[in-house]
Amino acid sequence: MNANLSPVLKLNNGQLIPQLGLGVYKLGTDIAEGLIAKAIETGYRRIDTAAFYGNEAEIGAGVRSAGIPREDIFVTTKIWNDDQGFDRALEAIDESLARLDIDYIDMLLVHWPKPQQNLYVETWAAFEKAMQSGKIHGIGVSNFQPAHLEALLAAGGTVPALNQIELHPGFQQATVREFNKTHGIATEAWSPLARGRYNDDARVLAIAEKHSKTPTQIIVRWHVDLGNLVIPKTATVSRLQENISVFDFNLDADDMAVMASLDEGLRTGPNPDEF
Repeated sequence: MNANLSPVLKLNNGQLIPQLGLGVYKLGTDIAEGLIAKAIETGYRRIDTAAFYGNEAEIGAGVRSAGIPREDIFVTTKIWNDDQGFDRALEAIDESLARLDIDYIDMLLVHWPKPQQNLYVETWAAFEKAMQSGKIHGIGVSNFQPAHLEALLAAGGTVPALNQIELHPGFQQATVREFNKTHGIATEAWSPLARGRYNDDARVLAIAEKHSKTPTQIIVRWHVDLGNLVIPKTATVSRLQENISVFDFNLDADDMAVMASLDEGLRTGPNPDEF
């Protein structure tokens, strides 16, 4: 059984988290358990799911069947918009714990701020309360803009351990990344490959040829070299190996400058201020 292949970063709450993990958005329930077991065999030690994905039970089954100690696998899930608010969030957390059935959740995220309903601050208070049970080890947010984070910070209490945002070569989110860094919040990239949009870009292809790597591996390595947490998703066993085989080379300053030139403000998902 392969050990964890990814570097491990330390979060502001002291938790250690593998820098590279597996995202499972839209991963079918018919293949999820088997793919998770295979991912862990391949060397993944971090899995990112969400209540909204509808596959928490299968993800939990895959973790349980992997044959390695629970404490060696870092599992993240997220509470959906309809479950915001103090009391409802506490219920939703218990429901996610029951579906996963893996004793505890390593990292729990508020999936979206959804500012129109203005419940994310009290949802955060529920997250803080849930940590007291020991069943939740760390709490963070997803898709939060600086204004949303400022509202949480103004309320006092726990600083989010991480902020998971859409981030890829075409949408590099410098402002949010800088805000996160200033406040000790780790930046985590979802849709890190922009669904393959940049795999045929001549600039990425040239860097891939230079390093004898695939375009996907160049983009994943770019995230690593930026210091991002990154969770490329795949439903294909062969891609599991490709996506994690990025720790035997580095991008140099010239490569990073070329990658920076890809930024075009291309948001592929919803705008957190409006969604």
